[in-house]
Amino acid sequence: MPNAPPHLGTRLAQAGCHPDPQTGALTPPLHLASTFERPASGDYGDGYVYARWGNPTRDLLEATLADLEYPDGGAEAAAFASGMAAVMTVLQALRPGDHILLPDDVYHGVRHLLRSTFADWGLTYSEVDQTDLDAVRAALRPETKLVWAETPSNPLLKITNLEALAEIAHDAGALLLVDGTWTTPLLQRPLELGADLVLHSATKYLGGHSDTLLGVVVARSGLDLFERMRALQKGAGAVADPFACWLVLRGLRSLGARMPLHSRNAQRLAEALRGHPAVEAVHYPGLPDHPGHAIAQEQMDGFGGMLAFQVRGGADEALGVAARCRLFRRATSLGGTESLIEHRASIESQPTPTPQNLLRVSVGLEHADDLISDLTEALHPIAAAR
Repeated sequence: MPNAPPHLGTRLAQAGCHPDPQTGALTPPLHLASTFERPASGDYGDGYVYARWGNPTRDLLEATLADLEYPDGGAEAAAFASGMAAVMTVLQALRPGDHILLPDDVYHGVRHLLRSTFADWGLTYSEVDQTDLDAVRAALRPETKLVWAETPSNPLLKITNLEALAEIAHDAGALLLVDGTWTTPLLQRPLELGADLVLHSATKYLGGHSDTLLGVVVARSGLDLFERMRALQKGAGAVADPFACWLVLRGLRSLGARMPLHSRNAQRLAEALRGHPAVEAVHYPGLPDHPGHAIAQEQMDGFGGMLAFQVRGGADEALGVAARCRLFRRATSLGGTESLIEHRASIESQPTPTPQNLLRVSVGLEHADDLISDLTEALHPIAAAR
């Protein structure tokens, strides 16, 4: 019998590691060249010409991520200068008059980009609670070309049934894109659940060390939308730089060890916050009473390292909790080794649907007991005042 394919954790541990034929080096080389010598014949063939069009380090990262998302070989990937550069290129690849169906809890940067830039390009969008599949069906239009999903959503951690959403989108003649930043291929592989494209801000968990900026889109092979994205990227140059690609390849090799610890810490923190007298609500799909818990159990291999909670009170009380934290850093972004806490409504484009008393937490790799103690102490003044 043929050997079974390696587990995902094994592929991650060896991500991009192919012994160099000249030196035997296991760490992939970093190709910083911006230009490449042309053959004397003038026939470029499949060789490299210019860094905007292709780079060996970027190609290695793209091939590695395509394999991690969809290991049957039926996917391709494009790496961009940032997650938002990837978002921008997806939207540019659509046609004037196309409609996009967003979740009502979409990442604020996507909503802001559509409001501020793409309205003038003729793109339209609407938002719907994608946990309500009947509402999704009702919100689709003849001109809907893309359904954009987040699960868990940012920042309320709503869970959407991706298999059902893919079927609804395809029946309407639309593609399904899933933002996989919070889950990574280790916890959820949307292409296997019927999605057409997966977008990552690799700045986050894939890089894993808060030291790089990179975005990626992985798509089923043969999508016209992805081919238009590639043409836009090649022509306009929104490409990931080689060093960022190398850093993400490095980060991928520890992802299989990092994500389970992020998830275990987040689970413990969510359980500690639930029922706390200073906490109004905890949003984490690993809690049995979360509305999407059962679906998350089915389509995810773990509940992830992100959670949100609402303190009793308003913005002032929430900001006060963040200010009193000692271990949690008050910073934007997520997915690094260090724990971060953020008052989301303060940073999001206004108006925002995010509750003013909500704090979003990226749970890091510190000891869970220390994180629980830090937040408990920060919440104490609110609890004591009740």
